[in-house]
Amino acid sequence: MPEIAQLIETHLSSYCAFGNPGSLHRLGVSAMESYSNSRRRVASVLGAQSEEIIFTSGGTESINFAIRGYLEANPRKGKHVISTRTEHKATLAVLDYLSNHGHEVTYIGVDSAGEPNWLEVESAIRPDTALLTFTHVNNETGAILPVSKLVDIRNRINRSAVIHLDCVQSLGKLPLRPSKDGVELVSMSGHKIHAVKGVGAIYIKSGIRMQPLIIGGGQQGGLRSGTESTFLAEAFALALEKSYEQSDAAYLKLTHIHNDVSSVIQSFGGVILSPENGSKYILNAALPMFEAETLLHALEEHDIFISTVSACASKNKKASHVLAAMGIDKSLSRSAVRISFSRFSQAEDIEQINKALGEAIKRYAL
Repeated sequence: MPEIAQLIETHLSSYCAFGNPGSLHRLGVSAMESYSNSRRRVASVLGAQSEEIIFTSGGTESINFAIRGYLEANPRKGKHVISTRTEHKATLAVLDYLSNHGHEVTYIGVDSAGEPNWLEVESAIRPDTALLTFTHVNNETGAILPVSKLVDIRNRINRSAVIHLDCVQSLGKLPLRPSKDGVELVSMSGHKIHAVKGVGAIYIKSGIRMQPLIIGGGQQGGLRSGTESTFLAEAFALALEKSYEQSDAAYLKLTHIHNDVSSVIQSFGGVILSPENGSKYILNAALPMFEAETLLHALEEHDIFISTVSACASKNKKASHVLAAMGIDKSLSRSAVRISFSRFSQAEDIEQINKALGEAIKRYAL
């Protein structure tokens, strides 16, 4: 994003940008003012209070902080956690860790569209359920969680249980007002909204106690120590503002692009695995005549870059745990790829994909 590139260049070319926000001299005070202003801007977009926003290094840290930070700070709330098997690996790894350290995790089943079995959710909530952690938009399929349904069930059965949403894939794309939505913890990442890699944030509802994961100098109210990066925080704030300014127009445009690319894939014998009512920023599809990695490299020759499963886990070369949980046949899952769109995607991309797929089938199809 040009505005982010300009921001970074301005910061790195000025000696003023190197002031430590914790210092008492003029450069330090200026840096802290910039950092605090970025927090206020993020809070304003989310309808939150500035003290409810903590900057992190990205989505993985935010998820770890949300889950472990809450449970470790509130042991008397209970040691029971509810989630699904379709969560991002960052969440599943934390839940595995907790299972080995005295917590009980109940995994809710999902249907073929990736939506949780709500009767199972109702049955799973207990008096000692401390946390429900769910993904707002699935990173592999684009399945959208009906947040209001989850909140209603929680409120009816155990209002003291806290809800954490992984909003890495929904931030800047779908409406998000944590306080109004009734959730207490929200994880966010900067690079998914065209800020830079290495910055994220977490929303922590006022009054929620948290145990910090990173301790040291007591920055950010003692919740996340480490010298504050003013330009990373400003990049996050700017990218978030721009994302929501353009979100309605982007979603309308991407609905057409998503649908047209789906039609192209189906015309070549492909199968759409993303739910029909899912996010238009993500398209999961399988072309049975290809192994997923073969198609990835075939399209790469045309400067079309897709992924097999989540990019964070694709090097492990394992079948998608998300598609497995949805009951997708293994043979189809091996051919599944994820195509990601952004608000910068254009209608011209459709013809490029159409041409590239046609050539790939001629050269590489099984």
